[in-house]
Amino acid sequence: MANVNIKFNNKEFLLSCEDGQEEHLEELLIQINKKFNDLKNNLGNLGENKLLLITAVKTMDEYYETKKKVDKKKDELNELSKKFKELKTLVYEYRDKKEGEIKELNLNHLNFKNEIETNRKKYEQIIDETTDKISSFVEKAKLGSKSQ
Repeated sequence: MANVNIKFNNKEFLLSCEDGQEEHLEELLIQINKKFNDLKNNLGNLGENKLLLITAVKTMDEYYETKKKVDKKKDELNELSKKFKELKTLVYEYRDKKEGEIKELNLNHLNFKNEIETNRKKYEQIIDETTDKISSFVEKAKLGSKSQ
């Protein structure tokens, strides 16, 4: 434990604190002393105990107001975090949906391509059969016209 000599309201005090916290304690006491002296100058000498009480009340009021602001900001941050998670979920759902649609389109494309190839082969077969029938008809017609 470290000891720190401080001066408050023109009186010397010896306070203890954890090692390494001496400078922080001195900074806190400077702020408390400033508040105390400001109140003493503004309100007059109401007595040390009453001025100490008012200083403590003002300090606690500032603390609670700051705490309210911090809590409000935490709530806002939590709300933003929830909205971000919702947005992230929506983005992933949208991505998954679009990937599904792309897979379906690729499958439809492949099926359509296969159907085109099948129809092309059928068309070629029909053309070949029709050509053969026309050739056969023409041959028969030639033979029939020669025999007459």
